Amino acid sequence: MIPRISTVETTQAHYLSFIAALQDKGFAGELNQDYASRITLSTDNSIYQILPQGVVYPKTLEDLVLIAELSSQAAFASVVLTPRGGGTGTNGQSLTDGLIVDVSRHMNRILEINAQERWVRVQGGVVKDQLNAALKPYGLFFAPELSTSNRATVGGMINTDASGQGSCLYGKTRDHVLELKSVFLDGTVWDSAPLEDDALASVKLREDRVGEIHRLVDGIYTEKKELIEAKFPKLNRCLTGYDLAHIRDESGRFNLNSVLCGGEGSLAFIAEAKLNVLPIPKFAALVNVKYDSFESSLRDAKALMDWGPTSIETIDSKVLNLAMGDIVWDTVKDYFPEKAGDPDTQGINLVEYTSDNEDALKASVNKLTQHLEAVAGQAGKSFGFTVVYGATEINKVWGMRKKAVGLLGNAKGQERPIPFVEDTAVPPENLADFIMEFRAVLDSHGLAYGMFGHVDAGVLHVRPAIDMKDEVQESMVRQITDQVVALTQKYNGLLWGEHGKGVRSEYSPAFFGELYTELQRIKGVFDPHNQLNPGKIATPLIGGAELLKIDAVQTRGQLDRQIPVNTRDAYSSAMFCNGNGACYNYDPNDAMCPSWKGTRERIHSPKGRASLIREWLRLMSNQGVDVTEISRKVKASSFLKTLPGRIKNTVKKQRGEYDYSHEVHEAMMGCLACKSCVGQCPIKVNVPDFRSRFLEVYYSRYLRPAKDYMVGSLEFMVPVLAKYPAPYNWMMQNKVMKRVFKQYAGMVDSPVICKHTLVKGLKEKGIAFASVEQINSLNEAQRAKAVIIVQDAFTSFFETQLVLDIIDLLGELGFYVMVAPFMPNGKPLHVHGFMNAFDKAAIKNASMLNALDQTGVPLIGVDPSMTLTYRQEYSTVLDSVPTVHLIQEWLATQQAVIAVKASELPAYSFTLMAHCTEKTSAAPSLKQWQQIFAALGQSLNIQAVGCCGMSGTYGHEAENMETSKKIYDLSWRNVVNADDNQGKLVATGYSCRSQVKRLDAKQIPHPAQALLDIIRANRRA
Repeated sequence: MIPRISTVETTQAHYLSFIAALQDKGFAGELNQDYASRITLSTDNSIYQILPQGVVYPKTLEDLVLIAELSSQAAFASVVLTPRGGGTGTNGQSLTDGLIVDVSRHMNRILEINAQERWVRVQGGVVKDQLNAALKPYGLFFAPELSTSNRATVGGMINTDASGQGSCLYGKTRDHVLELKSVFLDGTVWDSAPLEDDALASVKLREDRVGEIHRLVDGIYTEKKELIEAKFPKLNRCLTGYDLAHIRDESGRFNLNSVLCGGEGSLAFIAEAKLNVLPIPKFAALVNVKYDSFESSLRDAKALMDWGPTSIETIDSKVLNLAMGDIVWDTVKDYFPEKAGDPDTQGINLVEYTSDNEDALKASVNKLTQHLEAVAGQAGKSFGFTVVYGATEINKVWGMRKKAVGLLGNAKGQERPIPFVEDTAVPPENLADFIMEFRAVLDSHGLAYGMFGHVDAGVLHVRPAIDMKDEVQESMVRQITDQVVALTQKYNGLLWGEHGKGVRSEYSPAFFGELYTELQRIKGVFDPHNQLNPGKIATPLIGGAELLKIDAVQTRGQLDRQIPVNTRDAYSSAMFCNGNGACYNYDPNDAMCPSWKGTRERIHSPKGRASLIREWLRLMSNQGVDVTEISRKVKASSFLKTLPGRIKNTVKKQRGEYDYSHEVHEAMMGCLACKSCVGQCPIKVNVPDFRSRFLEVYYSRYLRPAKDYMVGSLEFMVPVLAKYPAPYNWMMQNKVMKRVFKQYAGMVDSPVICKHTLVKGLKEKGIAFASVEQINSLNEAQRAKAVIIVQDAFTSFFETQLVLDIIDLLGELGFYVMVAPFMPNGKPLHVHGFMNAFDKAAIKNASMLNALDQTGVPLIGVDPSMTLTYRQEYSTVLDSVPTVHLIQEWLATQQAVIAVKASELPAYSFTLMAHCTEKTSAAPSLKQWQQIFAALGQSLNIQAVGCCGMSGTYGHEAENMETSKKIYDLSWRNVVNADDNQGKLVATGYSCRSQVKRLDAKQIPHPAQALLDIIRANRRA
């Protein structure tokens, strides 16, 4: 029997009092002290893990003021508050053992766009890409670029003074901040902007915190101006965090925002920002330059700057090879061709040009390419290049470069490249020599590493591969950091060139020298009791507080090593999540994690679920429970034998007895099992995999809901029900029965079984079910054109006409069509954690399909999700997996055959809405649909949409219905109902077509049906 998990670390009493006081005073947002939310926000994209006391989600500016005012009361002087946006920091900037203040959930509105004056006003929780999407119709953009732009918030960018690609031209976030609306810790709301001396003098006369701050900061600049000038390095990536060097701007105005930008939330809450925005360059080009060594790419970058590009980015071979193994490579592979006789590519420079004049742009590019051709083959120079024109195509390459940041974490083995010395900045002319010494440091420790970065700015991201679960390897973090600090000082650079200080703030005194005391004075005037993100950047002079130290803060590895190796291996699909947060993608038209987009609850994201599972495994292990052994016993135990214990525990659960497993269960049940995480997460976090494993263990202790048994057995029952479908269909359509069904089975509805069965349809067509004997009896001509359709329960029984239409289409195209006998695929069993039953179903089904596969006749599946199960879930159970192609994967190989029909057909245009699993796990197959349509003289556009919200039976389940509708509304509803799309849309997923039918009462055909209709209509004409 599994012991209850009740030994979690509870929220401290004074934080509970603080939260209660906020509620009493009318706090409008949410207040969470549940363990699941705390665990989910205990990590960022760094190596650290710190458990907060709770999370508050302010809804309004007034909420922030209330938090600040309450914290300034004497009773709550020990309450620690840390602002958080996207949580993508690589150095623990937003981690705390206090209370997290997360503005990203509610305070994420774009308040005003002034296109004429080129500025925008936004709340702190607005995501960078969200902002640029809103600005694009005006021809404007917010310039600072970063790899996490689809989830990083503007408030987070301000707090870290973020920058990235193109910073030499566009500068850092600070350079685009016009005004900030901040909440100081006494509750004062202050709008800060550059001040002329008269205005500054007036502010300094104020007898409040605002006046005190301005007097102190201006005094420091006046008194220490010469020391500041001497101490602060002259770099594109100037020192972040209380930027004394820019207290006065180029016009001589006082600008408090130079102190607030980069403050990492240690000075104030950033509520709103007025930002400068720029015109989007009308024309762009990218030159992809290849080298036979990474050193050559670094050294040549300096020479390439002489050709006047907008930016230069460098990628080493390790990062490039990781990209080649990811779905992102399909979008860019044509721009990195491999030619016979070329050396291996060990480094790449991505050289970008932008201009509002196309002729000028091409002239600049031509000058560079002529130079590259002239020096090709010389020592230290490139051996090849390609040129990409147009923002759409260029953004694909930049998308690959952005994803490279996360892909580094997907290296094989226990050692994973991790960020801790990865954003050093040195003068660009020193970069190559600096990096060569840097590499020597890493080589001396025997470490592998990946490198990429902004060579034009002298910033390179270096991530050494370390297994943080190994105490010996963990100690290298200190050794290497100290050595790199010495190197950056040697080359007149900085340890923190881009990603802020965070836990690395312990090196602040060394870099700031005697000016560090001034930083402490600034911290003290803003935050006298050291309550705002303490331990970061600086501590107040009074009080004796200390900065955090890189080896004194708890790491994820220290917690993970408490989990036995065999358990970590079994749950590796969760263990290696590095917190990069790619699953927090804001874009509603992207497939990544629909449950996160539909709920905005971080526990309902791949990162959140992986965090919860890691903690569940740790707690179980600490109680002496081996979950892998539990799984083995579940497969061997009888249902009836364990029933009494499960009933007893379920009664306790209903009475409110705490078990952390319930919080994990809630997060897992919100997952749609769409598998977008598997395809799109750089680390390949596979939530459906560890979700199924967790449910198997969880339901060995608690009773399953009736709906699970219904869904799990659907594939086994439906062939029987299909023989006499009327009773089942009546129950599914009767209002009274539907209410009973919802109350007692947890299902709001179910599709009806087709009256005209596949068996009847095949009989009418004279088609027998495929067998090895039948295939062996085919003549040579038949065998050359033969193909076998592999059935799935959903299309065969609930959408029979589709299967019959596919048979007809293939027949029209000249193929000899057979249909495999129906056998349960097992996917619904896997989704709901019936692992033993799934294994049995997979073994039995694979035995039949392998026999057919061995005949050499291609096998094709109809529904993408069910078909991809054969290459995904089946591979975890079987040594020999049948090769079952998606329809388009196979048809794309037959273009010469099907093109014969093209001359007969009129041309039409269609728009494809693809299934999530298909888009993310078989990305090239979307282009294959386009190739098939083109071969038949038709046009097919790919519509960018997210998830439809159905995903198997998810949308049919009562507890998911509202979220399912929200997800559908995010991207599908507008496309489905757009006037221009009527009669043009096609959809590959059964669940997608079902969702459209039930929520919009519209029927969208499968692409094969659209093609068949054209052929039939043409014949009738």
